[in-house]
Amino acid sequence: MQFPVTLLKQCWFVAGPTASGKSAAALHLAQVLNAEIVSLDSMAVYRGMSIGTAKPSVADQQSVRHHLIDIADPAQDFSVTEFVRLAHDAANDISSRGLVPLFVGGTGLYLRSILRGMFEGPEADWDLRNRWERLAVQHGPEWLHAQLAERDAVTAQRLHPNDMRRLIRAIEVFELTGKPLSEDQHHRPRPPEDRPACVVWLQPPRPWLHQRINRRIDMMMQAGWLEETRTLLEFEPPPGRTARQALGYQELIQHLTGTLSLEQAVALTKISTRQFAKRQHTWFRNIQECTPLETTGAESPSALAHMILNLQRT
Repeated sequence: MQFPVTLLKQCWFVAGPTASGKSAAALHLAQVLNAEIVSLDSMAVYRGMSIGTAKPSVADQQSVRHHLIDIADPAQDFSVTEFVRLAHDAANDISSRGLVPLFVGGTGLYLRSILRGMFEGPEADWDLRNRWERLAVQHGPEWLHAQLAERDAVTAQRLHPNDMRRLIRAIEVFELTGKPLSEDQHHRPRPPEDRPACVVWLQPPRPWLHQRINRRIDMMMQAGWLEETRTLLEFEPPPGRTARQALGYQELIQHLTGTLSLEQAVALTKISTRQFAKRQHTWFRNIQECTPLETTGAESPSALAHMILNLQRT
């Protein structure tokens, strides 16, 4: 599926690594643009996962309408295909009311799928996936990554060894079609005249970002993240594969099931979140349509919004 050019050109995109300040800046930008915000966060779609995904507060969602937040149960395995379809519907609705669709978030795959269209792969084969999941648990992530490299070296180079869900999906595509996922996903950027009004990603200094991630995780724990995770495990049906692999929730679930101490779970969450931010940088850097906006970390949200506006005007 692809966004029609006429719709895509009306959209604005503000991306960036986790904790970079994009959500707060987007609230100010939305006021200036007369926009509504469409989430670009693969985990914000899930109900009951608010603290750990840093969802906009009730007050923020009242000041600017948000879309694609709290639209799925944690038991669902929410797909990129479903996201692009719903994102298209949301953007079309916003535009039809004379407003600007403003996409905000840090999921690079979602961003690229909207900008360039997406791979229409085979349906999920859950027997095949379950078999590879068992093998991955038995042999470890590095073994799984090596298995993909034998089949699709290009995709293996792009994916982190710990990204089990996408590693298995890439192996699944190869086994079901005989073709590497990279061959089908090699979408070219649209010509400049067919691109959105603005696609920017915030690029703060890495030391500042790491400190901010650590502080934010401490604040999330103080806000009740552990209790939120405990409640999530009590859902019926229980959380599915995707929700369980969310940053921080995965580690806190390990604590609640007796595998990790709370101190270990928090420390691992900080490490995995910093690693994730590094992978986000790589995603955005490799999306040609994205324009980097270097920040210092000292800017206020309103100042960041004006920097984005000024960058778009140049």
